[in-house]
Parts: sequence; structure tokens; C-alpha cells
Amino acid sequence: MRNRERQIPPIMPSRQERPPPRPGPRPLLLHLMGQASVALTSQLALPSLRNGSFAWKPQLVPAAETLRRQLASVDAEAFEKALRAEAYQRLGDFLTGIEAYRRHPYHRDLPDVPVVWQEGSTRLLGYGEPGASGPAVLVVPSLINRGYILDLTAKRSFLRYLAGKGMRPFLVDWDAPGAEEADFHLTDYVDGRLGRALEVVLAHAGRPLVVGYCMGGLLALGIALLRQEAVGGLGLLATPWDFHAPSARAAQLIEGMRPVLTDAINQTGGLSVDLLQSLFATVGPAGIERKFRMFGGLKPGSVRARDFVALEDWLNDGVPLVRGVAEECLFGWYVENQPARGEWRLAGEIISPAAFRKPCLSLVPAADRIVPPQSALALTSTMSKGRHRLVAGGHIGMMTGRNAKADAYAHMAKWIFHVKGES
Repeated sequence: MRNRERQIPPIMPSRQERPPPRPGPRPLLLHLMGQASVALTSQLALPSLRNGSFAWKPQLVPAAETLRRQLASVDAEAFEKALRAEAYQRLGDFLTGIEAYRRHPYHRDLPDVPVVWQEGSTRLLGYGEPGASGPAVLVVPSLINRGYILDLTAKRSFLRYLAGKGMRPFLVDWDAPGAEEADFHLTDYVDGRLGRALEVVLAHAGRPLVVGYCMGGLLALGIALLRQEAVGGLGLLATPWDFHAPSARAAQLIEGMRPVLTDAINQTGGLSVDLLQSLFATVGPAGIERKFRMFGGLKPGSVRARDFVALEDWLNDGVPLVRGVAEECLFGWYVENQPARGEWRLAGEIISPAAFRKPCLSLVPAADRIVPPQSALALTSTMSKGRHRLVAGGHIGMMTGRNAKADAYAHMAKWIFHVKGES
């Protein structure tokens, strides 16, 4: 009886107490159909592989021919059985990983950050510690992902790292657009909202350096050029510029889908989160399967599992784009490549990096598949005081990976102190 009384309660909450399952990975139906298709088509393609009638891409023909010769000496029935077993095992492992993610108990619980200013859906959050007197930094995230990727967990937070160094970081939190933002274009966000956020930072902490991540880097460049006298320098993190480098494959894909995308934008007044996620999924569709199969094998209480869920929650917590911004980004940036061609305008002004006379540091992730290094490196090439540095990791890993603090965080912090010391 005593042993029963001293039993330790389970770590997992009871089924009645658990929060509802997560909706992701979004769009869930697309990912499920994609993985089921892989399992089925691998078997359907086998006869064509054996008789050499499958239409391979030219670069794959030698490898396919080698594989066909190897299969000629293998028992056909045994191989087909093994292929079917492997396909369904992978699909099962994928589904197990998704279910483990959707039921994981982790939920983000970092303390709230003071709101310094708000207008419409846009807020300015002050991360500086009480009494801090270090450099002011205005941090600008993307419009299509939540800004807390820069404050993901207590140990993986770019903003708290800067604050811990005595700086005064301010994060622009765009949030999801509401009725007030429905007719916005990029100029409204940059020259309007971001410009007024800059004025608040100037009043609170003096002239800041502006740091932008991904799409936020382009917005940061925009305000830095429109208000050059009000900023001390520009930091860029995985920021694209030449949208056709190293190839125009993404532009061709979007152009081919233009009628469908235009209809979707017109019908809903913008670009939905699930449609945006579908476009991103085309960058590396096999990665979805690999990461969830891996996650299904992790211990739920491990640090790796919690970090995975924290990042995946952020990925699935996207923000839709309003009509004007969606059209400017998809067709103006990706299809027409307006930034690199010198045709992108904000508030009537051409946004030209060559016109930026202040210091600029661009950190470029060497393994970035969303913003290829060639695209990002083109941005600082014409700046008189611009320089770049390759850092480890991919587009997201540079900010959340295990080496992010020692690499991206530390390099950007060191540069900020250097620039402020010279000004």
C-alpha cells in the first residue's frame, strides 16, 4: 500500500488535460498525399525500370542503367516484396513522427516582453535589460513568419543574446494583418509602420543599427535607405537579393502557377499560410519525410525532441500576405527579379544597395536552400562599406542551430559593437 501511495505521477498530462493536437505540419493533407504517392509510385515504376522504358532525366541515365543491370541478377519477386515492405515502413515511420509531434506536451512559455509601441497589428517589443546603455538595435523579421524565430527558446534567442551583451534590441512584431492592413503594399509596411517604429527607437535609445532576417532584411534595407541619416548601419541575415541566382527555377515555377496564384489571391484577398507553405515545400519535399521519421525515433522528453517541436511550431505558425504585398513579392521579386535589376521601388524611390553609405554586414548561411548564397552575396557587392561573411548552417539553422550562438550571434554582436565604437 505504501508503494502505491508513493508512486510518482506521470509526466505526460492525462488525455483529458492535453491540449488539442497541433494542426501541422501544414498543409497536412499535402504532406500525407505526397508521402503516400512516394510509397505507391516506387512500386509502380519498378517494371519500367527493369525493361528500360522509364523516361529518366539525362543526368540520371547512367545511374539508372547501372541500377537496372544490378536488378537483372536479383530475384524479381523477392525484390518487389522488399521494396513494398520498405515503402510502407517509411510511410509508417513518417505517420508515427507526425503523431508524436502533434501530441508532444511542449508549449512555448518564455516571459512576455514589454510592448514599447503599437499601431494596427504591428508592435515594437523592447528586449533591453533595465539600465542597459549599449547600442540600440532595431530587428526586422519577415512578414510571412512570426518574429519569434529570433527568440525561439531561452537558449536559442538572438534577441536575448544581444540583450545579454548590454545592447538594447527592439523587435518589430508584424503579427497577422487585420482589416487596417488589408490594402497595404510594401511601402505601407516600410515607409509607414517601420518608419514610425524607427522614430520610437530614436526617441527611446538614440540612432540604432537595423538588422533584418530573410525577407525582413529587404525591409530593413528599404528603411535604411529611405532614412539613412537615422540609422547607424545595416545588418543582414540570410537576405535575398538576386532572385534568379543561381537559377530562375523558382521564378519559372511561380510564373507557371501565376493564373492559379492570382485567382487564389483575388478570392481570399491575399496569400494564405497553407498556400505559402505549399510553395516552400517544393524547395525540399524529401526533407519533410526525413525529419519526421527522425523525430519519431526520439525520446519525447529529450532536448532534441523539444527543440524540434519548438521550431516546427514556429514553422506552422505562419502569417498570410495581403494582396498587394503578395503580388509584389511573388511577381515583382521572384518572377521579374526587380531588386537585382534595379527596378524595385519603395515610396517612389529605387532601392539600390549602392546608395547605402553606412557600414553593412551580411551573414550568409553556406547551406541555405531557401536563399541560395549566390542570391544573398549579390546584395553587398556594390556597397562601399558592405561586406559579407559565410556562416555555418542553413536558412533557419543559422539562427536556431546548436552553433548559432557561437557563429551568427557572436559575429553580428561583435560587428555592432565595432560600428558603434567608430560612430
